[in-house]
Amino acid sequence: MLPIAVDAMGGDRAPGEIVAGAIRAAEELGVPVLLVGRPEAIDAVGGPGPCAVLAASEVIAMDDDAGSSVRRMKDSSLVRAAEAVRDAKASAMVSAGNTGATMGSALLRMGRIKGVARPAVATPIPRPLGGHPMVLLDAGANAECSAAWLVQFAQMGAAFARQRYGIDAPRVAVLSIGEEPGKGNPLVKETWALLDADGGAALTAAGATFVGNLEGRDIMGDEADVIVTDGFTGNVALKTLEGGLKAIVAAIVDAFATTEETRAAAEVLLPALLPLYGRLDPDATGGALLLGVEGVCIISHGSSSADAVVNACRVAADAVEHDLVGSLRVFVY
Repeated sequence: MLPIAVDAMGGDRAPGEIVAGAIRAAEELGVPVLLVGRPEAIDAVGGPGPCAVLAASEVIAMDDDAGSSVRRMKDSSLVRAAEAVRDAKASAMVSAGNTGATMGSALLRMGRIKGVARPAVATPIPRPLGGHPMVLLDAGANAECSAAWLVQFAQMGAAFARQRYGIDAPRVAVLSIGEEPGKGNPLVKETWALLDADGGAALTAAGATFVGNLEGRDIMGDEADVIVTDGFTGNVALKTLEGGLKAIVAAIVDAFATTEETRAAAEVLLPALLPLYGRLDPDATGGALLLGVEGVCIISHGSSSADAVVNACRVAADAVEHDLVGSLRVFVY
């Protein structure tokens, strides 16, 4: 396998946690890793270890304008990582940096898969009771969408769910304000009609089944494997889930520390709750995939730890090994 290009300079905890995670990925997963960034910064945090280094002198900050930065900062770590994939010097790219700039770099340097109107961010949503995650897309690439784009998101999401999680016949739903076909805004209604037409023919090529509308409360349930929406709604839903889960965890921790009795109860309950916390921890998923570009691009959380980088590299290696991009070329039309 060609190396996985890791943006060493991207993320709130870069370069320290990113480099540490990249080194662990190379050692623990046995995959080659290419650290992209300023060599002196990589050296300063104990790198590069077993990883190769691709020098890049510029850094696109988290708050930089995505579009102009990608075009102007051609020697940035993000742009160089995307170019490494384009030029077959790397098999995939991973970044916890500026999300918009990551998407822009991948799109401008790798290009779109033929026939794909717009790439979409596919985010795995863990289920509290275990099992494979639900795939939510678009989680932020396209704030405004057409129904035809959402149909393609459904096709790409189904292909991804099959490749990544081994689901033979992924169930696809549309995110709406009600389960009934007539519920939702014009975009939702038109998307429902397109996916339901001719017995769900739009998803047949991907071996998937359309199951109708689902509400926000169903995102972590077992009613579907893939749920599609526009990027604005998807990103709000994703951030709402993250905020809600953080608030609940904080409230439980505070409750455990209230009295001697609750502290004693915590000693019994925490071992049982830790596996649940592990399933819901964003670092465990590694990141989201940008589906629809001619290459594997993993977008990790901005506050990614070394654990998250290891898992992102694991997801990237799996996507390369199972030719995710090739499967999208087959199923998207």
